[in-house]
Amino acid sequence: MWIADNWQDYQVLDASGGEKLERWGNYILVRPDPQVIWNTPHSHDGWKKKNGHYHRSAKGGGEWEFFRLPDEWSISYHLKGAARNEGESGRPLTFRLKPFSFKHTGLFPEQAVNWEWFSDIIRRANRPADKPVKVLNLFAYTGGATLAAAAAGASVVHVDASKGMVGWAKENAAASGLADAPIRWLVDDCVKFAEREIRRGNKYDGIIMDPPSYGRGPKGEVWKMEENIWAFMELVSQLLSEDALFFLINSYTTGLQPAVLSYLINRAIMTRAGGRVEAEEIGLPVEESGLVLPCGASGRWQK
Repeated sequence: MWIADNWQDYQVLDASGGEKLERWGNYILVRPDPQVIWNTPHSHDGWKKKNGHYHRSAKGGGEWEFFRLPDEWSISYHLKGAARNEGESGRPLTFRLKPFSFKHTGLFPEQAVNWEWFSDIIRRANRPADKPVKVLNLFAYTGGATLAAAAAGASVVHVDASKGMVGWAKENAAASGLADAPIRWLVDDCVKFAEREIRRGNKYDGIIMDPPSYGRGPKGEVWKMEENIWAFMELVSQLLSEDALFFLINSYTTGLQPAVLSYLINRAIMTRAGGRVEAEEIGLPVEESGLVLPCGASGRWQK
């Protein structure tokens, strides 16, 4: 398992009874997690000091209950390696947070383990400033991976179907000192964008994909992971450059195990580009138990 264990501003404090107890900076939240099928004593003090609790409804969805929680706050993450660009070294990535519908806060902390992986690859490529590593981030959400890649010295194309999420990502970039970084912010359907990029002959040295289990594009286009991912993988693989460095796909879809992601990458990319494929569960350490909470799966290809 790949574990995101470099956080200072975030912790899973405990997990029990279908919920996880998390510290987000100075605030403690309780959120549902279907992986937490055990019932252990709520011995951690955080259960009594929570600032927000998302209650799942038996009819679907749910709602937040707040206890002295601001409408919005921020946390930071320090990448392990120093940034290549002078003046950025040691500066943390900063993320705006707010509780919104369907339990989310605007960040998936477990993805930090992948930020570290591809940031190291970008830095070690040692490309000149006028020919940086070109990265495409699809289903890019609020920009965690975009900011990590840009801080490591890459130029990034950030694509998401939600105008609100792209705006949020821009604000995260500004908060992280990356407002002037070479990032293109695009509100677009990822499938249609990829098709146009192929026609335009554009190529990328690194591709990051974080597709939802289910979603809709800006014009109502329906996306279902199990039905659409193979065709999309075949499509996107055409955007890798001859000197491509990496490819990353994440999955939170039940049933798509790491071995499935490995098979997809092997068939769509490795058969024509060579390289090496790895796939694992990703997870977060739990303070109370000393164990690791699984948080989905990732598949990686590296030249």
